[in-house]
Amino acid sequence: MNKSFLAALLGLFAVVGLTTPGFSNNTVTVASWYQCCHTTANGEAFNPDGLTAAHKTLPFGTQVRVTNLANNRTVTVRINDRGPFVHGRGLDLSRGAARAIGCISSGTCRVSMDIL
Repeated sequence: MNKSFLAALLGLFAVVGLTTPGFSNNTVTVASWYQCCHTTANGEAFNPDGLTAAHKTLPFGTQVRVTNLANNRTVTVRINDRGPFVHGRGLDLSRGAARAIGCISSGTCRVSMDIL
């Protein structure tokens, strides 16, 4: 196999491997929050005051910067659960994360999400 072809192929794999399928940075969605006590989808105990979130497809452990578009407050969360399973919502924040961006009283808020 040609060395330059192999180098190009390896470069392509490196670039493709750095992206998350079906997700682009600066995605705008509606976030809700939850505080129920359970085991998360990745097997850890749910901490309602932790800075974590549920997402349908992002890999567990992914760090995401979440910005409340109404007040520009941000928080960095770690994906450790699956959800939300309500039409039109893209992220379920722990109570602690929702509190950090001022989303508690409204229950939902429009946010932007950036993978870190």
